[in-house]
Amino acid sequence: MSVVGIGTDMVAVERIARMQDAHGERLAVRLLAPAELAEYQDTESKAAFLARRFAAKEAAAKALGCGIGGRAGFHDLVVTHTPAGAPLLKFSGVARKTAAALEVTATHLSITDEQDHAMAFVVLEGYGASGSTASSHWPFSRSLRRFCCCLAARLSRSIQVKG
Repeated sequence: MSVVGIGTDMVAVERIARMQDAHGERLAVRLLAPAELAEYQDTESKAAFLARRFAAKEAAAKALGCGIGGRAGFHDLVVTHTPAGAPLLKFSGVARKTAAALEVTATHLSITDEQDHAMAFVVLEGYGASGSTASSHWPFSRSLRRFCCCLAARLSRSIQVKG
């Protein structure tokens, strides 16, 4: 098993707030899967919540190698969390088929935010699609995961220092 995809995304919370002002609750309905809407309704900082989910879904789509669109839609990328609060990434619909084509067996999602920005980082592990060169480029998944976690932590601290 090896890393078959990595993705990261960062978004300004203010950008999401402006979109929310322009589109109202339609934005949440467009970005969030039905399972995520209940949690959204219970949160106080709706723009920050949407920014975190938007960043996570964009990072996941990048890790799948396709971006948001025909092979992974916003509703196909579902972010939940463990009882302890750690984020979990689940695929449904067409994104599940895309992940299956890459033979994804494990997902790793990290989300962070500071007042002005939300950032997410996704690592996908698996066997890689037959004939895919993705797995041959990432033979050291444990080392890469450690590096990516350190990078995400440094970027998070960098945002805090600049903010």
